[in-house]
Amino acid sequence: MVEITIRKRPRTEAVVTQRKFFKKTARGKVIKVLRERYLRNDVGCGIQGCSICSSGSQSPPLPSKGGSDHTSFPNGHFVVPDTNVFLSQMDLIESPTFNPPIILLQTVLEEVRHRSFPLYKRLGALVKADDKRIWVFYNELCSDTAVVRNEDETPNDRNDRGIRKATAWYNTHISLSHPPIRDQPRQPIPVATLLTDDAANRKKAEQEGFSCLSVRKYVEGMKNADSLLDTIAVGDNDIEPTKAAMKQRIYPEYLPLSALVAGVKGGQLHQGNFLQNQYNYLEGSVNVSSYDKPILLLGRENMNRAVQGDIVAVEILPESEWKAPTDEVVDQDATLKNDDADESEEEGEDVEAAAEKKLVGSDSSERRHSERQPTGRVVGIIKRNWRSYVCHIDKGSFNESSHALQTVFATPVSRLLPRIRLRTRQAPTLISQKFLVNIDRWDSSSRYPDGHFVRALGKIEDKATEQESILLEYGIPYRPFGQAILDCLPPEGDKWVVPPKQPGNPAWRDREDLRDVIICSIDPPGCQDIDDALHAKMLPNGNIEAGVHIADVSHFVHPDTPMDSEAASRGTTVYLVDKRIDMLPSLLGTNLCSLRPFVERLAFSVIWELSPDAEIVNVRFTKSVIASKAAFTYEEAQIRKDDPKRTDELTQSIRLLNSLAIKLKAGRMAAGALNLASPEVKIQMDSSEASEPIDVEQKALRETNSLVEEFMLLANISVARKIEEAFPNTAVLRRHLPPAPSRFDNLKDMLKKCKGFSLDVSSSKALADSLDKCIDPTEPKFNTLVRILTTRCLQAAEYFCSGNEGRDTFGHYGLASPIYTHFTSPIRRYADVLAHRQLSAAISYAPLHPSLHSKSHITQVLQVVNQRHTSAQMASRGSVDFYVTLALKGRAQRGKVIEDAYVTRTYQNGLAVFVHKLGITGIVTFDKGKTEFDAENYCIKFPSSVTGGKGEVTIAVFSKVSVHIEVEQDKNTQRGKTKMTLVHPVDSTHL
Repeated sequence: MVEITIRKRPRTEAVVTQRKFFKKTARGKVIKVLRERYLRNDVGCGIQGCSICSSGSQSPPLPSKGGSDHTSFPNGHFVVPDTNVFLSQMDLIESPTFNPPIILLQTVLEEVRHRSFPLYKRLGALVKADDKRIWVFYNELCSDTAVVRNEDETPNDRNDRGIRKATAWYNTHISLSHPPIRDQPRQPIPVATLLTDDAANRKKAEQEGFSCLSVRKYVEGMKNADSLLDTIAVGDNDIEPTKAAMKQRIYPEYLPLSALVAGVKGGQLHQGNFLQNQYNYLEGSVNVSSYDKPILLLGRENMNRAVQGDIVAVEILPESEWKAPTDEVVDQDATLKNDDADESEEEGEDVEAAAEKKLVGSDSSERRHSERQPTGRVVGIIKRNWRSYVCHIDKGSFNESSHALQTVFATPVSRLLPRIRLRTRQAPTLISQKFLVNIDRWDSSSRYPDGHFVRALGKIEDKATEQESILLEYGIPYRPFGQAILDCLPPEGDKWVVPPKQPGNPAWRDREDLRDVIICSIDPPGCQDIDDALHAKMLPNGNIEAGVHIADVSHFVHPDTPMDSEAASRGTTVYLVDKRIDMLPSLLGTNLCSLRPFVERLAFSVIWELSPDAEIVNVRFTKSVIASKAAFTYEEAQIRKDDPKRTDELTQSIRLLNSLAIKLKAGRMAAGALNLASPEVKIQMDSSEASEPIDVEQKALRETNSLVEEFMLLANISVARKIEEAFPNTAVLRRHLPPAPSRFDNLKDMLKKCKGFSLDVSSSKALADSLDKCIDPTEPKFNTLVRILTTRCLQAAEYFCSGNEGRDTFGHYGLASPIYTHFTSPIRRYADVLAHRQLSAAISYAPLHPSLHSKSHITQVLQVVNQRHTSAQMASRGSVDFYVTLALKGRAQRGKVIEDAYVTRTYQNGLAVFVHKLGITGIVTFDKGKTEFDAENYCIKFPSSVTGGKGEVTIAVFSKVSVHIEVEQDKNTQRGKTKMTLVHPVDSTHL
C-alpha cells in the first residue's frame, strides 16, 4: 500500500503557479478563471553527462561541450532561439548545414503553435530529425524558470522575460555542473546564448549579463557562413536607415487590418483571391460574391504588391473608370528588360514605369462596351499566400565573375509571379541551376519583393530537377514515408495474405465470400494500384446482378495513426509522366490493397440488382473477400468483348456490363448530364535506358472506358445516398455547383457571331442539348473544341461536409445527379477513405471514429484534400507539358513540325490556338501594326500586303489554321516552350 501525502502550498508559492484571467462565454457572460501550474524541480537540461540533473532521456541530443564550430564561442555553446527566429528563419534552421545544439523552450514551442500551425508542424519534424540536435526544455514547468505575467506586462514581454530567464538559468546550471577542481586549471565552460533579432530583447539580455546575438551576427561566426547567410530571411534590420529614408513610395500603403475587416463587413471593400493574368502581367482580377464578373485590376499600382493566391481587400473604382479586359498579350520580359536589381528600389518615373502607364492607359475603342467589368485597386492584404518558389537567376541582373555579395533578380518559373530581389554570394554557382526562394517582404517603396535563398535543386533542364521543380511549384508533398508511417504497415510485409476462413477469425467477421464470383479489373496500361473490379451475371428472375468491388483500404489504414495523418496531408496520389507520388506506401497501394488477379484480396462491395433496362431494383453494401480472375487494359477488354468467338463467363460478364453501361449513360444524358471533353495525350517513350520521349498522340477512348466510368459513377451515387442517410450532418460528399450564366457570355457571343450557333445555359440539360447541335459538317473536331471551351467555363467540383451546406446545393451539375461522393479509389484519394469509414458504420460493420462525427474536423480535412486535388491536377499537366516539349524538340530535329490548330481567342497582337492532336495551347504573336483587329467580331484581318499574294485574309475564333511548332527555352520556366508561327492561311514570314 502506498501512502500519498498532499500538502497545502504556501501562499507565496501561489503567486508563481496561479494565473487569473477573465473569459467570455458563448452566451456573453464574463467569468473569472483561475489557472494553476504544478511546477517541478526535476526537469532535465538535455546535456549529456550533466552532473546535476537527469535528462529524462537515454540519449540526450545536446553534447556535453556544446557546439565548437563558432568563432565567438571557443569553449563551446548552446543556442536558445526566441519565437521570432523560428517564425521568420525556419529555412535557416532546417538547412542541413545549420546544426548547432539548440535548446527549444516550451514557451517558444507554444507560441509558434499559436501563431503558425504549419511552422509548428515543421518544427516538430525538426525535433525528431536524426541530423538535428534539439532539446525541448519545459521551462514553464520548471520551478527555477517559470514566470507569471505581471499586471502591467504584455503577453509578448512576459514571454521574452521567460526566455531570458531560462537562458540565464542554463548558464548558471552549466557553470554549476562544471565545478572547479582543486589544484587543477578550470575546465572550459560552454555558454548558452540567446538568439533574437529583437534589439530591445538583446539589450535587456546584455544588461542581465549573458550572451545574446542576432541571427545574422551568429551565422557570420560559423565556419560555413557564406552559404548559410543566403538563407537568412530579409528583415527591417537588413536595410540601412539612410537608404530606406531615400526611397520613394511606388505603391500605396496598405490600410490597417482593422480597417480592412470593418470595410469588408460594411460593404465598402470586397474580399477575394487575387489572380494574375498569365498573358498580361499588368492585369489581375479578384472574384467576389457581390459582382457577377471579376473585379479587374489594371496596372501594378492597382494590384499593389498582391501575389497570386493572396486574399486581398479591394476598393471599387467609380463606374466611369470600369473597363474591359485587355485584348493584348503583354510580356513583362520585354517591358521590364532594363530593370536593375540594385537600382530598381530607388527608381522614380523611369522608362519602364512610363511604358507601363502607356499600356494600362491604352484602353481603346476596340474594347467591347458590353464586356466592361468593375475595376478596382488593392488596399490591403488580408492573408498572404507566400511560400517557397522555384526560381532561376535572371542572367542580365548580376556580375558573373564576382563571388561577393550582390543583388540579383530571381525569376520564378510561374509567369504569374513577380521577379524577386535576392542578395546572394552564390550567383555564379546558381546561374545554371534552379533553386527555391522565399519572399520575405514587399515594401511600398520597392518595385519588387525581397526574398532569400532556400536551397538549390539542380541543373536547369535536367529531367530529375524539372520533375522536382514541378512538384515544388504546385506544393506536392513528395518526401519518402517516415519510419513511424512504415511501422503502421502489416508486420508480415509482402508476405501478408488474407487469413483462412475459419469461425471466429476477425478478418472474416461479417465479410461475404465472393472468391468464386467471376470478377475482373479494367484499367489503363501499366496500372499497378488497382482500386476497382467488376462483375455481372444474369439472375433467375431475368434481372441482372452487377457488382463493383473496391479495395478495402480502411482495413489497413486506421484513424489517428501516423499513416492516416500522412494520407490526409497528401490527399491524393499524384501521377506524373514518368513517376507516381503515392498517397500510401507502395506495399499497400501496389500490393496488399491492389486488386491483383489470381490472389485473394479484401474488398468493399456494392452489389445491385438491376432490371434489363438498367434500373436499380435494390442495392446492398458489404465487406467482402474477392479473387479477381483477370486484369485487363481497356484495349484488351474491348478486343475480348468484340471477339464473337469468345463465349466464356468472363467475356459474357464484360458484355453484360457494357450493355448496362450503355443504358446507364443514356439515362444520365436524358437527365441532363454533360458530355464534355478535355485534351488528353499519351507520351510515347523510346526503349532506351534513358527513356526519352519521342512522340505525342491522343489517348484512344473505347467503349470499355465508358463501361468502367458508368459503374464507378453508379457506385459513388449509391454510396452517397447511403452515407448521407446515415450521417446527414457529417457525410463526406462531392458536388459540382451550377456555373453563373455570366461565365458563358464570351463563349456564347463567339459561337453566335463566328458560327451562328446559340448556347442555352439555363440548365445542364439545355446546355447538353445545345452542345449536341454545335456541329460543323466540314470540321469534325469543331464539336470537341466547343466542349473543351465549355469545360473551361465551369466551376471545379469540390468535396464538402453535408452539414455545412443546404440540401439543395448537394447536386453534381456535370453528372446531373442530386447527390454524389467519391468511394471507388481509396488507394489514391483520401476522401474515398473517409467515405469507406462512414459506409462501414452505416452498415453497422464498424463504429464510426469520433473525428467523423465532427463537422469542423471533416471540413478542415476536406479543405486540404480539395487543395491537394487541384495541385495534383496542375502538377500532372505540368509534367505532361514538359514531356510534350521534349518529344516535340526531338521531332523538330528530324524535320519541321506542322500541325492543324484551332483559334480559341484573338488579340490585337496575336492568336490563342489549340493544337488538338497534341493537346496543347499556344500563342501566335505578330506586329499589330500590320493587321486590323476587330474585337467586336473576334477576328483579325490580314491585308494583302502581308499575305504573300493571297489577298485579304480574315482569321476568327474557331478558324482552322496550320502552325509551325518549334521548341525554345521559356524565360520563366527555363524548360522547353512551344513557339508557334502561322503557315496557313497566312505565313508568318510575311508579317
